[in-house]
Amino acid sequence: MVYTYYIEVTQFEDETLFHEKLSLLSPYRQQKIALLKHRKDKNRSLGAGLALNYALETYGLKERGMEYEFGEWGKPILKCQPYIHFSLSHSGDYAICSIGEKRMGNDIEGVRHGRLKVADRFFAQEELDWMYAAQDEEEITQRMFRVWTMKESFLKATGKGISLPLDEFAVLVDEESGKIRVKHRFNARYYYMKEYCEIPGYRVAVCCEESNDVADRLILVG
Repeated sequence: MVYTYYIEVTQFEDETLFHEKLSLLSPYRQQKIALLKHRKDKNRSLGAGLALNYALETYGLKERGMEYEFGEWGKPILKCQPYIHFSLSHSGDYAICSIGEKRMGNDIEGVRHGRLKVADRFFAQEELDWMYAAQDEEEITQRMFRVWTMKESFLKATGKGISLPLDEFAVLVDEESGKIRVKHRFNARYYYMKEYCEIPGYRVAVCCEESNDVADRLILVG
C-alpha cells in the first residue's frame, strides 16, 4: 500500500521549533536545507524531511539514519532499503511524502489563477481539450492544476523528471467513470493515478507504477 503524509510548514517560522525539528534529520537533508536561501523554502524542505521521517517510522526506521543514492536522473533512493520507495513534494504552506513498496511519484500545488498560459504551452492537446471544456474559469483553473499535479507525479514515478517533455504524454480523465489513465509511449507499464483534495486550495496527486494499492486519504503529520 502507498500512503501519503502531509504537514503544515508555517509552524517552522518559530526559530526554536525549526532547529529542534532540524536536528531530527540526516546530515544530507540538513545540508540541503542549509543551502536554501529563503526561509520559506527552508521550512518547506524541513517539512518534507519530517514527513519522510514520520513515514519511515512505520517501517521502524528514522530518516536521520538513512543514506541516499541517486538514480540516473537524480531521483533519491534509500541506499540500504531498496524495497522502500518514496516521493517528496511541497508547495505554499504544505509538504507531502508518499511511501510504499512500489515505484511512485507525487506532487502538490496550490491552486492559483492566471496560470493558463503554462498549460497552453506544455499540455498535450487532449488535456487542453478536457480543460477548456469546463463551464467557467474557476473550473478551468481547477482542471489545469489537476492535470499539472498528475503530470508532475507521473514524471517522478518514471524517475526521468523534467527530461521527459510534458507534451509527449497525456493524462486523460473520464468524468463519468472517474477513471484516470496516462497515455504514453515511455514504456510498456501501466500507471495508476490517485487525486486528493482534502487540503483546501491545493491539489495533490500520486502516481504509482502498475498498482492501485494507494490509500484513499492523506495522513496528517502533527
